[in-house]
Amino acid sequence: MTAPIGPSLGDILRADDPDLGDTFGADDPAEDAPQEEEEVPEGFCVECKDQQAQVYCEQCQEDFCDVCCGMIHRTGRRRQHGLKKLDVDMAEAAAAADEGSGSEEPAEAETEAEAGAQAVTFSARSGKVEATGSFAAWISERAKYIPLRLTLKERKYLRLLEAALRVSEYTDKVDVLMYGSKTKRMVAQIKELCAILSGLVLASDYKAGQTLFADRQFADNAEFFQKVFEIGRRHKIMNPDRMRDEYGKLMYLLQDAQLAEVHELLGFATVAPIKTVYTVLESLGVLYVLEDEMVAVATKEIVAAGKTQAQVRLEIKQKERAIEYLAKAYATPECPGEVLRQCLYSIGDNHAYLRFNRDPCDRMLEHLSASFNATRAESNELSLAILSGRDGARLSHSHTSQFHYVQQTLTLWREILHDMFALWHHADADLLGARNTYRLKDTGQGLQRVQPCPRVSSAAHTILHRTQRAVGRWVGSAMIHLGDRNVPNALMFIDKYNQVSSILNPVVRTLEYLETLDPSSNAARFVDSAYGGKERACKVILADFFRSAFDGSGADNFFDAGSCIDGRLTSAWNWCSTIEKKPFFDLFLLAGFVGFNGGPEGFN
Repeated sequence: MTAPIGPSLGDILRADDPDLGDTFGADDPAEDAPQEEEEVPEGFCVECKDQQAQVYCEQCQEDFCDVCCGMIHRTGRRRQHGLKKLDVDMAEAAAAADEGSGSEEPAEAETEAEAGAQAVTFSARSGKVEATGSFAAWISERAKYIPLRLTLKERKYLRLLEAALRVSEYTDKVDVLMYGSKTKRMVAQIKELCAILSGLVLASDYKAGQTLFADRQFADNAEFFQKVFEIGRRHKIMNPDRMRDEYGKLMYLLQDAQLAEVHELLGFATVAPIKTVYTVLESLGVLYVLEDEMVAVATKEIVAAGKTQAQVRLEIKQKERAIEYLAKAYATPECPGEVLRQCLYSIGDNHAYLRFNRDPCDRMLEHLSASFNATRAESNELSLAILSGRDGARLSHSHTSQFHYVQQTLTLWREILHDMFALWHHADADLLGARNTYRLKDTGQGLQRVQPCPRVSSAAHTILHRTQRAVGRWVGSAMIHLGDRNVPNALMFIDKYNQVSSILNPVVRTLEYLETLDPSSNAARFVDSAYGGKERACKVILADFFRSAFDGSGADNFFDAGSCIDGRLTSAWNWCSTIEKKPFFDLFLLAGFVGFNGGPEGFN
């Protein structure tokens, strides 16, 4: 008999039947309608019948997979049941599940699954979640800063906001040196943007536009404008590569709208708090859902690299069942299952963000430790030592000092990117603080809004001190520029560190390309003849990057560059600007490199 197949995520999201997915996580089978008892294949879970059994319950005297066991033994007396881990091969489970579902896969895929697919257990976490306590405690705290994923309706408003900001000339007309007050000009420009936005809403949906704007003033629709502006801010946090021009314009507009004199003339508030997973769940009274250990499975990021198709399908099935179980088990009249799914998907987006932005720092730290000795250089060519005045360097470090300097810098970048969502919320509060005014100043890079950043500064120094304790030895300056000519405001700080992944990802991708190069290919023969092998080619790239991207270059004084916290990033960007002059640039081109700011991860 063919084992039943659970609905896919697409089926779940398209379905209108509220009872969809009732077979997932039902605690009491007696509540279900009588149906013919299906035979459980030997060695499979008695609950889902399509996954290999991994746990034996001594009280129930039945075998379960990890996911079903967690659901059934989550509450009540069943929590006290004695569980015994079964010695099974998850690779065989993946292949057997494929046979049971009726899918036909090539024999090669099944052979690979039997050979090396890794077990995915109930407690598997996505990415590299490193929490000192439990996953529930870590995610409950982090959820305070995870933006809620946009709904379809909100994405429509986002497109209208982007269109309105694209044609607005707000900063061109407001951020200019002039005598007298600019209050009236600010109010006029804000109202002009609101008028453009209103017109676009009316053009896209005439009935909704009439309801909102017919015979009404801007102040009467304050809640609508707050909602649309909040959508733009929320979207940008989760997608730092989007709205590159429009976001700065939006934040400066809202920054001016918070001024007391502008607010008085405008007649309504434009700023609303950013929706996060925590605030949504808390407002609906279901915050306790984050304490369920199934959240770890429901939000894990499934990465196909190094896995067979059978193993990936197995992980997808586990994730789908976990999502549907949580959406059904914790749904209330105030909080429907769809809202819970949206929150779970948002947490999953958080893991994807960390993998793309934070994990390149981990990869580079691994390359540093694996390819270089901290105390001595392998050769003069692969030495990390730098000397001020040579090859553009502004610092002088021995091989050992430079090793530690690079290590602590990458560790600091990793910590900042790990807490980027929290830093972004602090930056939002600093920029839009009603009492935190700015002044327009020529910083050498045009007129900039120079503004104090008390919240971001406090958080950044906390991260710095944590990093200093972790690495022990600290090389160079620990100065963090904030609210000065180097980093005028919190928006510039966030923008600088959002570029770290744009710098590191192309380097990591090129190294991965060389490591996985087919020895029989023409590219491999070229690498062997020109660089003496792919291992040495990787070391040549890494040595140059660790020297020249961390040498204090990028400016003509130590205040703008040097070894300060922000100067380290300036040096890295300076290295990126000279990549086409490097002798190993052909290796980047072989890997498909197009630029540090072009295409996904800089590759075509």
